[in-house]
Formats: sequence, structure tokens, C-alpha cells
Amino acid sequence: MDFRLLEPYRPQILALLRIVTGLLFLEHATQKFFGFPVPFPVLPLPPLLIAAGVIELVAGILVTLGLFTRLAAFIASGEMAVAYFMQHFSTGGFWPAANKGEPAILFCFIFLYLAAAGAGAWSIDGTRGKAVR
Repeated sequence: MDFRLLEPYRPQILALLRIVTGLLFLEHATQKFFGFPVPFPVLPLPPLLIAAGVIELVAGILVTLGLFTRLAAFIASGEMAVAYFMQHFSTGGFWPAANKGEPAILFCFIFLYLAAAGAGAWSIDGTRGKAVR
């Protein structure tokens, strides 16, 4: 397959990445605060997890909508880096497969990419993928 055929759709593919990532991130906040789709295993929430949940809620909504995408994604990327090193790396060792940190690493780098690339198509920001070349 000639993947250059996808080239005209880069802004839309970036938007799909942004929307799906934002919704998955938002799910972590709804789990913490509303017990949906499954209850969070640690209740009551300690202050650090409340702060993480607020970031996940706000950044998840903003990234999904494509509003202040770069700023929200940058903050979310930082949160995931902190989560990885404070929770996964410090308690489970170096290897992500052993410490169950793969989702945190993926979120961190996807959000870092979105902070650099912008929102893509279908965003309130209206960047329509201009930064994606």
C-alpha cells in the first residue's frame, strides 16, 4: 500500500488521535470522581489524586474539543510524566511492562506530540493542522 495516499488526510487523522486520546484521558477523571465506567480503587481520593483528576477532567475536555489544545496537552503530558515516575517507576522498577506504566508513557508522548502539532481538523482552536507538515 502506498501510504502517501493518506497524506491529504493528515489533519483529520491528527484530529482523530486528539479526540480519542482526550476521551480516554477524560475517562480517568470520570472514574476518579464519578465511579464511571468502573469505580476507582482508592477511596477517599488523596489530595494528589484529586489534583490529577482535575487535570484529567479539564485537559480531557479541552483536548477532545480542540480548545487550548497545545496548552492543555502540554500540561497533561507533564502530569503523565510525573505519574509515571512517582507511581510506576518508583514502585515497580525500570521496565514499563513490569511496572504497568505503558499507558502513562503513551499518554505523555501523545500529549507532547499534540502540544507540538496542534489540534488538527475539527477543533475549536481552528488550527486545521497548519502546524502539521
